[in-house]
Amino acid sequence: MIDGGGKIVSDRREKVALLLDTLSAVPIWLTTPVLRPWHMRWGATEAEVAGSMPGDDIVPRAQFNATRSVTIDATPARVWPWIAQLGYRRGGFYTYDQVDNGGEPSADRIIDEYQDLKVDDEIPMWHESHGLSIAYKVDSLKMPEWMLWVHRPHEDEDPDSTWSWRLNELPTGRTRLVTRMKQDYRWQAPRLALFNLVLMEFGDFAMERRMLNGIKVRAEGLDGD
Repeated sequence: MIDGGGKIVSDRREKVALLLDTLSAVPIWLTTPVLRPWHMRWGATEAEVAGSMPGDDIVPRAQFNATRSVTIDATPARVWPWIAQLGYRRGGFYTYDQVDNGGEPSADRIIDEYQDLKVDDEIPMWHESHGLSIAYKVDSLKMPEWMLWVHRPHEDEDPDSTWSWRLNELPTGRTRLVTRMKQDYRWQAPRLALFNLVLMEFGDFAMERRMLNGIKVRAEGLDGD
């Protein structure tokens, strides 16, 4: 009985901690549109913003085009596994788990079953809702150098979003992780466009900044055992 009571208390504390963690992001979400010119290239150099990334030509009319980067004190081979297992109810997104992973904590270890990533594998962002596929698919990859995810609202439609990843090894053995998110809001479908607008213009920066830092912390400080 004591053990059961202790678990209930522990579960409640975890839920409260997740809620407080999520609430801490509210000021960032609310101010993100004002900071758009800065956060659309957060951490990135001029060369990284101007440089090409996998899949740049897939969504030519992207109204949202963000290039963000972080330096990680680990080789690409150590960083890659943390990216390979990203996804809802996979390894999570290392962000605000109450929002991004259904209240389940993101992984703090490398999960072997998600490491054999292949073309056409799905990277779920959330569960499917109202017939919309809330998931990216792996379009192409070269481990541990780069990867491209592509999203289609429906299987018979052209992609409306790409998410590309590049891991550049620095001479010191560190990694420059560069990401690029491109989104076409598709105004011809107003409900979908409004959903994407709110998600990207208010929510994306807080999530991706925390995710990149989460990958950095894990690759630098956790051995994956």
